[in-house]
Amino acid sequence: MANAREIQNRIDSIRDTMKITRAMYMMSSMKLRKAKQKLENTEPYFTSLQEQIKDILYHYPDMQHLYFDNRNKDMTETVKKKGFVIVTGDKGMAGAYNLNVLKKARELIDQAEDYRLFVVGELGRQFFKSQGYPVEEKFVYSANNPSIHRARMMTEYIIDLYQKEELDEVYIILTRMVNSLSEEAEIHRLLPLQTHKFLEEEMLEKIQNEEGGIDQNEARKLHDDWYLIYPSPTEVLEKLVYNYVTGFFYGALVEASACEENARMLAMQSATNNAEAMLHDLSIEYNRVRQAAITQEITEVIGGAKALKKKKQKQER
Repeated sequence: MANAREIQNRIDSIRDTMKITRAMYMMSSMKLRKAKQKLENTEPYFTSLQEQIKDILYHYPDMQHLYFDNRNKDMTETVKKKGFVIVTGDKGMAGAYNLNVLKKARELIDQAEDYRLFVVGELGRQFFKSQGYPVEEKFVYSANNPSIHRARMMTEYIIDLYQKEELDEVYIILTRMVNSLSEEAEIHRLLPLQTHKFLEEEMLEKIQNEEGGIDQNEARKLHDDWYLIYPSPTEVLEKLVYNYVTGFFYGALVEASACEENARMLAMQSATNNAEAMLHDLSIEYNRVRQAAITQEITEVIGGAKALKKKKQKQER
């Protein structure tokens, strides 16, 4: 059994660790609030871009475009050159946050024949390098403190490769926050955009408008009379898709940052709770050891007093 001094040292050490976990919890809580606010601020812009793309595709459903999956060339290719953008954190102590997204990414990568890896976050880069995966060396970005400028840089890098046909498909693997206690790693195809999904969403909105009492045929007829895109639908879509991808990257960085901080909050809260439980047990053990030491000292004093008394009695005889 450890002595009182050793137990006291352990208690002091745990208390020092608790100060760190509580401070990290507060910092993550503050960063999480900022990330959520950023996400809310960008949602209207991102939604507006989607609406514009859907509106153009609705009026030009047969138009083939580089950034959409309805080209004849795309349909005849048997092997796709895939790009995987994987969003991870720069450091650990965030529970299973990084583990979940890395596991999801490996499952997808191992199924691909021809691929390139674009890893966001230092922890993810080191993981894939250590496992022997070919990580893109020039693609070095972080999800920490996300910004539109960083999202644009990422977009330019990926779209340049896509336009050169060095990539046929681009996927992004990131973490979404289901609620404050649950997160889930997800896979999204970023390029080419899925034409049928945009059209399905647009048609669903039109049907809902009809149910709301709007004659959609008349509305479309009137709309087509003045619907004009300058300089051309193709060029406008190119700009819209660039901004759409930029918005998606920015949203992914913000969402990933929020998820990481939320996971770190939960991890630090769990660590603090465990430390409090350990302190409780150690306090009980310390009191027992201390009481045993006091009892032993009292016993020794009494024993010594009895010995002196006996010695004195012998001398008196």
